[in-house]
Amino acid sequence: MNAYLGRRTFLAIVAATGLAGPVSADGHQVLDSIHFLIPGGAGGGWDGTARGTGEALTRSGLVGTASYENKSGGGGGKAIGYLIENAESNHDTLMVNSTPIVIRSLTGVFPHNFRDLTLVAGTIGDYAAIVVGNDSPINSMADLVSTFDADPRETAIGGGSVPGGMDHLVASMVMEAAGKDALAIKYVPYDAGGNAMAALLSGEIAALSTGFSEAVDLANAGEVKIIGVTSDKRIDAAPDAMTMKEQGINMSFVNWRSFFGAPDLPEDKVTEYQEVLAKMYDTPEWEEVRARNGWVNIHNSGDDFRAFLENQEQIIGDLMKKLGFL
Repeated sequence: MNAYLGRRTFLAIVAATGLAGPVSADGHQVLDSIHFLIPGGAGGGWDGTARGTGEALTRSGLVGTASYENKSGGGGGKAIGYLIENAESNHDTLMVNSTPIVIRSLTGVFPHNFRDLTLVAGTIGDYAAIVVGNDSPINSMADLVSTFDADPRETAIGGGSVPGGMDHLVASMVMEAAGKDALAIKYVPYDAGGNAMAALLSGEIAALSTGFSEAVDLANAGEVKIIGVTSDKRIDAAPDAMTMKEQGINMSFVNWRSFFGAPDLPEDKVTEYQEVLAKMYDTPEWEEVRARNGWVNIHNSGDDFRAFLENQEQIIGDLMKKLGFL
């Protein structure tokens, strides 16, 4: 059964069994509210995903109101710990997370992993990008590699994640694919993408490893240059940004972003969240948010979501061992 028919069948079953909540005049299910817990600071990929999802849900009428709470710290572990420790009072809360929840549990940054939470649904993928300041003499990945070759220790690449985290891993994958020693990279971590971008613009670092959606608005405003994207083909939101493969660097990567609930979240609440997120994909409000950010729709829930995460855990674990992070 294809994904579209599977989702339609699921929604029909939900409606027939009376699990759906109140509906609007046009047939949309309506949730009164959703509270989004964001494990990082403002301006990062988690922040953008939660706020973009909330925007689409509320503007489309699928959700009455959306609220947001940034709880950064511990590489995302502070928010996860909070959700677990206050499970009973967080039934109205969805926490956004992504590939780092796998990476940081593998490396022991925090003691929890995705199995300690309620798996709600995967929603999008966001490609990674390497960017430089608009006034930087670096204009391509070839320029960055040449600068690195001339002085590796002074060619710092920053990111909005901890050492060994998502941005660090992407930078390492890119440089290794370019024929360089991934372990020789000078990586500078910042708390969330907004702080990392500020460091790039102030000249603290030579380049930044970040999510494409975090870079595209600043690139379109002329503040940064995207010198490489980890997609297989160019992205409409920034058509002038070259892929790594176009520049002779044979690699691609997409960072998924998903939503999780507190442990032991009641099944009827899980169903409500899954249904409202599934309906979101068919709204023009979501397409506007998705296109604006250059996201890829990656929707899965239930057993499919769990299988996806377990597969990612295996792939990422093998890659991190290869790069020397485990």
